[in-house]
Amino acid sequence: MRLNNKSWGIFATAMMLASASFLSSCQKSPGYGRRTANDPGKRSATTGADFSFDEQDTTQFFVSKNAEQIPGPNLKFIQGGRTVLGSQEEDVMAFRDNLERTVSIASFYMDETEMTNNDYREFLFDMKKRVSADSLKKLEPSENVWSGAMSFNDLYQSYYFRFPGFNFYPVAGVSWKQASAYAKWRTEFVQELIRKDRGLDSTMTKTQLIERGVVMADFRLPNEAEWEYAAKAMIGTQYLDENQEYGRIYPWDGRGIRNPYNVKRKGKQGDFLANFKRGRGDYAGISGNQRNDGEILPTNVYDMAPNDFGLYHMAGNMNEWVYDVYRPLTFQDADDLNPLRKDGVYDEEENYETSLFTDEMRVYKGGSWKDVAYWLAPGTRRFMHQDSATNNIGFRCAMISIGNKGK
Repeated sequence: MRLNNKSWGIFATAMMLASASFLSSCQKSPGYGRRTANDPGKRSATTGADFSFDEQDTTQFFVSKNAEQIPGPNLKFIQGGRTVLGSQEEDVMAFRDNLERTVSIASFYMDETEMTNNDYREFLFDMKKRVSADSLKKLEPSENVWSGAMSFNDLYQSYYFRFPGFNFYPVAGVSWKQASAYAKWRTEFVQELIRKDRGLDSTMTKTQLIERGVVMADFRLPNEAEWEYAAKAMIGTQYLDENQEYGRIYPWDGRGIRNPYNVKRKGKQGDFLANFKRGRGDYAGISGNQRNDGEILPTNVYDMAPNDFGLYHMAGNMNEWVYDVYRPLTFQDADDLNPLRKDGVYDEEENYETSLFTDEMRVYKGGSWKDVAYWLAPGTRRFMHQDSATNNIGFRCAMISIGNKGK
């Protein structure tokens, strides 16, 4: 039967409607449209199988909607970016071991304060249930770091670590190895608290906890590049997109160690911005002086104003251990993305006539109550054996930033 023009028009319209209906039904199937970690859909876009959202069930393929990292207590988010690391103060020591170079640092978290005596005693209290008395003794800070043949510091040797008045002063006498052991314990302790709070089975593996978005990233010592980047806090100099107004020698504005402002940083103009040694024999200034740094010894970890990342005492109070093995040429050897020296590769210890440069030598940074202003600059660096401890080196922890929420 031959169709006339009107019939052909009706037939064509019907076919177009049928095609549109078919395409529409296809578009409703999984896989069409954007999926994110917070909105994964109800079923697989590639197989059509239903997802399980019951985090207690380990018999079905589980997909989590919990896409936000659990950073842990006391941590501040440090947004990564491009930066210039290196000593921007005159290298009066002539070490030439941290020349300026441009690198990029990934986002991470860092403790807003140095670890305190109270924090470290909590660690020892819990470890007492887990290890032998001999092993526990190896974890205790050395209180002998306060003693000296020609000084009278017996009071601090007996009381600094345990007297309540020093609870929230930075822990001293802790070696690099002890600080690393604390970070490992802290990861396990906080992870267990989170697992219990979520009511998850204790038999779940770390992989299963990761898949449920419940696992903690490891607490650890920050690497040197992270520490230096966080200390300078150049985000505080930002005024236009990708423009920074000026460089910084210290974790604050200006070329000095006093507050140049009337109101900024919660202090008066002229106040010291760090707890440090002002000169030979001068640890705090004279009695009654309202412009001195206020402390002869270390001070409470919340004293002084935080930097622009919200971190306290990134200059002065206590030097801080970082992860890196020390080598004078790290600045030219390390990658320009997340630089780190794990060992002496490319700069082996046999290249040196002295035995000081071994893979047991670790970097510490920041200056302390016992150091002059030169060492307050984040670009300065020193080193000590990982088993050694002093009364002016403490530590804080860091943690990687995992992914982005909702992406």
